[in-house]
Amino acid sequence: MPRPSNGTPGTPSGQAATAALRTLALVGPQASGKTSLAEALLHRAGMIGAPGSLERGTTVSDHDPLERRMQHSLNASALHLAHDGTRIHLLDTPGAPDLIGQALPALEAVETAAIVVNAATGIEPMAVRMMAYAAERRLDRIVIVNKVDAGADLPALLASLRDAFGTECLPLNLPAQGGTAVVDCFYRREGQADFSSVDAAHRALVEQVVEVDGDFVERYLNDGDVDPAELHAPLEQALREGHLIPVCFVSARTGAGVAELLDVIVKLLPNPAEGNPPAFLKGEGAAAEPIEARPDPGMHVLAHVFKVSIDPFVGKLGYLRVHQGTVTRDSQLYIGDGRKPFKVNHLFMLQGKEHVEVAQAVPGDIVAIAKIDDLHFDAVLHDAAEDDHIHLQPLPFPVPVHGLAIEPKRPGDEQRMWEILGKLVDEDPCLKVEHVTHTNETVVYGLGELHLRVLLDRLREVYKFDVNTRPPRIAYRETITAPAEGHHRHKKQSGGAGQFGEVFLRVEPLPRGAGFEFVDQVKGGAIPGQFIPAVEKGVREVLAQGVIAGYPVVDVRVTVFDGKAHSVDSKEIAFATAGRKAFMAAVREARPIVLEPFVDLEITAPEAALGDITGDLSSRRGLISGTHPGVAGQAVVRGQAPLSELSAYQSRLNAMTSGQGRYTVALSHYDTVPPNAQQALTAQFKQKDED
Repeated sequence: MPRPSNGTPGTPSGQAATAALRTLALVGPQASGKTSLAEALLHRAGMIGAPGSLERGTTVSDHDPLERRMQHSLNASALHLAHDGTRIHLLDTPGAPDLIGQALPALEAVETAAIVVNAATGIEPMAVRMMAYAAERRLDRIVIVNKVDAGADLPALLASLRDAFGTECLPLNLPAQGGTAVVDCFYRREGQADFSSVDAAHRALVEQVVEVDGDFVERYLNDGDVDPAELHAPLEQALREGHLIPVCFVSARTGAGVAELLDVIVKLLPNPAEGNPPAFLKGEGAAAEPIEARPDPGMHVLAHVFKVSIDPFVGKLGYLRVHQGTVTRDSQLYIGDGRKPFKVNHLFMLQGKEHVEVAQAVPGDIVAIAKIDDLHFDAVLHDAAEDDHIHLQPLPFPVPVHGLAIEPKRPGDEQRMWEILGKLVDEDPCLKVEHVTHTNETVVYGLGELHLRVLLDRLREVYKFDVNTRPPRIAYRETITAPAEGHHRHKKQSGGAGQFGEVFLRVEPLPRGAGFEFVDQVKGGAIPGQFIPAVEKGVREVLAQGVIAGYPVVDVRVTVFDGKAHSVDSKEIAFATAGRKAFMAAVREARPIVLEPFVDLEITAPEAALGDITGDLSSRRGLISGTHPGVAGQAVVRGQAPLSELSAYQSRLNAMTSGQGRYTVALSHYDTVPPNAQQALTAQFKQKDED
């Protein structure tokens, strides 16, 4: 049950509350310890009696039964804590690449992205991706090196961070006493670090900060140092401009550096007025103009829904970040371009699964509202009808390409299946569901096997809905490669009125992608005009059903040039039948072929795996168009391949890259299947037709 509160104890309200707010998202690879770090911060701030355990399923963040069973985060979780008179909103995000659709939106709700790195495993691709996304969104960034007690080579890791992310990565503290403590390099500078010099680290920090302000540069050159307490403004500027990316060393397990990290969050990280404003736009397309949300609680409301969760029992819950104005219970808010406002009946601050009811939310607050059916991911909420057409710059989500055909186990449950899938898609911007007409399948697309496995687990465990799954069918096509003619006379006499229609037609290939053309060249009324549409109808039936392999026929021109009619027996059904069979006869004589979809392929993987990847693609009829280096030992491979050769490709890529490779596809074109593949497809169709 929600418990009432007027806000986190010990924090001010109104304009002062906004200045005393900090927001940050813990992002980075799986197993870097983000959830354990969140537990350590909550415990140190006195919000929980003891840190929870992933193994025992007792963490505040991972409260979902699936998360507890799988022992890692599947959803972004909202937390809050208070330290030194400051309210801190913390978003704990999943680190699996398949679940980046849950992690990326968290960046829209915070001023600071905290990229968590596992000291033992070093810089992983997910850390690189999240750092790049955070830079693109102009967020302040901080690197948190967790698990410093694991005996890792920390000097080498710090050097690799600077190589991967730039020389602006500088330590705010250094590990001490074998990783069981840390030494502050900015303020106190007391103690001996395990490596490097605390004084040298301090000088590097001060020099980096003062570079953004000429007055401080002059003072530093004259005096040899500047009191860090005076550097708040240039420090915030350096963070905003990406001129400084602080590095903090911690161990969530032992608590080393956790108290110091809380101090860093409060003293050094920006409040909502000090970070870069979000990229709001007003208008659509090229005409959209940027507008600035001001963190002023007295202005009209602008808030953004960065997450939606739907519980079968509680209903829809929308997580929102307030960027401007004050949201209160009983506020009347509009959703995007909607003209009808809704009333905020309840306003919650979230602590994992616990709902803490609050009276108001000011700029910088992360809160939730419940049971608003029209609420959706990425919606902008406002309290002025004229503030329509306002939206945030879209996030660069990866395209879901891992498909799975799905159908209910129990016939007749199709409608309920679509309703449940709709809810799951509402929760995750990287899930896509579509009905593929040409294969008559419902296909769910995700970012990988884990992504779709989680979806199936939710269907079964949360919604108690069982489904059958299989790989999606390939959407092959048929076409012709030569002109040909076809003829059919349909004559039926069985007592009473008969049926008669005769059609002569010609087929010709069209350029790839041209579609279908129907031409009427009948002279002298050989086929009365009222029956020409029936002929076209018969032809179109074959276009949809196929001729040689059961796939749609494309890129063909059909010209009807002659025929015969009967004054009594000619009917639409007769000419539709004649047109259908004449077209089939013509196609069979026009050197028909089967086409398969080719896709543009982009693979990101460690450079060491390039040889294996290119060799594997070549063996599967793929063509490599180029490779170029990425960051942190990554490389990008671009090429094309037949979609039929990419079945379970993520599994193969995982094997070649130790799970570090990712790929995206986009339909490029259709091209001819190899002769042996065409023979197999036509044989299957013939066998099915005989059965």
